[in-house]
Amino acid sequence: MSRTEAPPLPEPLRVPVADSHTHLDMQDATVEEALARAAAVNVTAVVQVGCDVTGSRWAAETAAAHPAVHASVALHPNEAPRIVHGDPEGTARQGAREPGGKAALDDALAEIDALAALGHVRGVGETGLDFFRTGPEGIAAQEESFRAHIEIAKRHGKALVIHDRDAHADVLRVLADAGAPERTVFHCYSGDADMAEICARAGYFMSFAGNMTFKNAQPLRDALAVAPTELVLVETDAPFLTPAPYRGRPNAPYLIPVTLRAMAAVKGLDEDTLAAAIYDNAARAFDF
Repeated sequence: MSRTEAPPLPEPLRVPVADSHTHLDMQDATVEEALARAAAVNVTAVVQVGCDVTGSRWAAETAAAHPAVHASVALHPNEAPRIVHGDPEGTARQGAREPGGKAALDDALAEIDALAALGHVRGVGETGLDFFRTGPEGIAAQEESFRAHIEIAKRHGKALVIHDRDAHADVLRVLADAGAPERTVFHCYSGDADMAEICARAGYFMSFAGNMTFKNAQPLRDALAVAPTELVLVETDAPFLTPAPYRGRPNAPYLIPVTLRAMAAVKGLDEDTLAAAIYDNAARAFDF
């Protein structure tokens, strides 16, 4: 089987569910094709997440055109240092960029703020901290951007969507210091069971992706086991993090049932019960 070949459609869920984090603009299918495949397995809503100004505009436009799509807009944590310090290697989709300094970051944040005011934009994110791809020189720009996104989310009453990679303690610190919005979602939850209990006490939603099915992901399964069901979401982060047994092949919203069934086994719940709870949680988190 080719690593580039799309996995087959899984058995449909009996109860509708939502994909709380996807990137349709990075997938091979058209939006219409992706939504049709998702609907065929009872994934009836998706949250399309922007990672830069261009992607956030696209997310907002796509949500306006498709009732099943809800938009979240932001500068990804790795985008902020690229804006401030430049990106001579062209590591992002925009290609090589010159340093723009704080003024360029402020301009980009102003665009995100304007998009966040739109009614069909339901979230602000993915934002947060990423110490895996960004070195020490970029941390200040990341945190400044993160704090600005927190304020944007609170000002417009939108969910805050967190990207947290190798930065658990600092993400929790900034949220506590700045004051988290009423609805905060840890996208692709990557902490352990102890952190899940901290998130639960704070009322943060925890969204689990296909990597919770990987053999080496027992800490994620332990975290899911202790996470309150009323705070659990499911996502693809497509085209990334395709669940086992299709790891390494292209991910898409129609593969949500694979991850949800693995999550139900960890939680000791039947899939209908978990699907219904997760749809309700997503609707509360993103106000749709």
